Amino acid sequence: MRTMDADVVVVGGGATGAGVVRDVAMRGYSAVLLDKADLAQGTTGRYHGLLHSGGRYVVSDQGSATECAEENAIVTRIHGEAVEKTGGLFVVTPDDPMEFSDQWTEGATKSKVPWEEISVAEALRREPRLNPGIKRAFAVQDGTVDGWQMVWGAVHSAIDHGAKVLTYTPVTEIIREGDQVTAVVAHDLRKDEDIRISTRFVINTAGPWAGRIADLVGCHDVDVVPGRGIMIAMNHRLVNTVVNRCIYPADGDILVPVHTVSIIGTTDVKADDPQKLPIPRNEVQQMFDSGEALIPGFRDSRAVHAWAGARPLFKDKRVAATDTRHMSRGMSILDHGTRDGVKGIVSIIGGKLTTYRLMAKNVTDVMCEQLGDDRPCTTDKEAVPGASEGKNYLITHRLGVNEKARSSHMEPKAKAPVKKNAIDDQVICECELMSRKMLTDLLAEQPDATFDDLRRQLRLGMGPCQGGFCSMRATGVALEEGNIDVERATGLLRLFLKNRWIGLWPILFGEQVRQTALDDWIFQGTFDVEHLPVPESEVEL
Repeated sequence: MRTMDADVVVVGGGATGAGVVRDVAMRGYSAVLLDKADLAQGTTGRYHGLLHSGGRYVVSDQGSATECAEENAIVTRIHGEAVEKTGGLFVVTPDDPMEFSDQWTEGATKSKVPWEEISVAEALRREPRLNPGIKRAFAVQDGTVDGWQMVWGAVHSAIDHGAKVLTYTPVTEIIREGDQVTAVVAHDLRKDEDIRISTRFVINTAGPWAGRIADLVGCHDVDVVPGRGIMIAMNHRLVNTVVNRCIYPADGDILVPVHTVSIIGTTDVKADDPQKLPIPRNEVQQMFDSGEALIPGFRDSRAVHAWAGARPLFKDKRVAATDTRHMSRGMSILDHGTRDGVKGIVSIIGGKLTTYRLMAKNVTDVMCEQLGDDRPCTTDKEAVPGASEGKNYLITHRLGVNEKARSSHMEPKAKAPVKKNAIDDQVICECELMSRKMLTDLLAEQPDATFDDLRRQLRLGMGPCQGGFCSMRATGVALEEGNIDVERATGLLRLFLKNRWIGLWPILFGEQVRQTALDDWIFQGTFDVEHLPVPESEVEL
């Protein structure tokens, strides 16, 4: 068994865990982050991309609205490369009650959420596809954020401050001596070895799985209710501004432009298991109906992928156990010392991606108080690696990168092609303009990564073809670079396609059927991918 020492062990590598390990490391503690899979593979990576202005909660939860408004500005500044400042609109559609908009303006003012009423004509000028029958419109400071890039930015910052990050390393045991937590045992799935980490403190940021982690140390009845929500990506930007219906939060009332697509979401239904999240066809139809209320003709657009995520909601005694829509979106910090008589561990549950940094600050403050340390939070002061203050993501970002790379291979005067290193500029994924060099650099940095791990960081296969073409190219490049052998290459390709197909079955109609049939013909007919050799234990990470 391998042994390690750390002041703090953070369990869970979503946005909250990444924020906590960054905060802890920046306060001078030695820290280890553990996750049973890849970073941001759970709830954080399964959402609609909205960086909340707070407008959604100004009537239902004014405290959360204020937090969102304040953290929106901070996240936009410290994670500039991951955030697009799209702006947002709240609109009253022909089907929505006018009286709610008055409650909304009153709540927005009380919550200190910046807003401005604009004319219907101005709203339609900004977003020509909007329902022309809208009755009222308000501009807010919504944005969009790439959750994976945000998490990796926070993690790279933590590593720069001395933290260690271990993925595919699930926690198997939390050891205590008397009433004090003293160590965490985890199992490295890739190396097939156990790791014992002696520690002073454990922070449980496992989201929907937080109750299971608490159980390991004898802290039972941590009631986390997984609220399942589905989302659907359309094949292009139907809008360039986040568009919300000005109603009490409901299903399918947000349309978000993220990178090259638009995402409609979301439902909210209690799930029994956060690992098993179905995508019912009736909810898919519900999303299309809702999209039609915002954008007439929404149904005529092509849906390219559907997915489901599980919100980690702390059980709210004010509402029914199955009523996840009306459970609080606020954060809950559980001090297991006072609650369960177990010292050296706290759990944080709930919250939103937008407030991830604030959640990390608050739970780390609790830890510092218990340890008797006075170490202030500074995560709002320092941008993460790769981010520049005042510079935010633009949809043309990769186009600019590719054009710059290509121009660098031209002679200054004659503009004649230069062959040296030009192969690095080959575009492997046309939908997302992912170059060969982006892929090979990340493969060199993370040689054990699956293609899904690479997808989350590079957006491989995230566009309209859903990996139909780029997955083969990426496999060939990885094989050529010597990162994997033929059998592992086949296993990784099959796993990647399997995971892409999970999000295709619920939306197989219209133009998407043609694309899916083409992909199936390529992989089954031409490559016979199901019968290629794979390792005895096919890749399942």
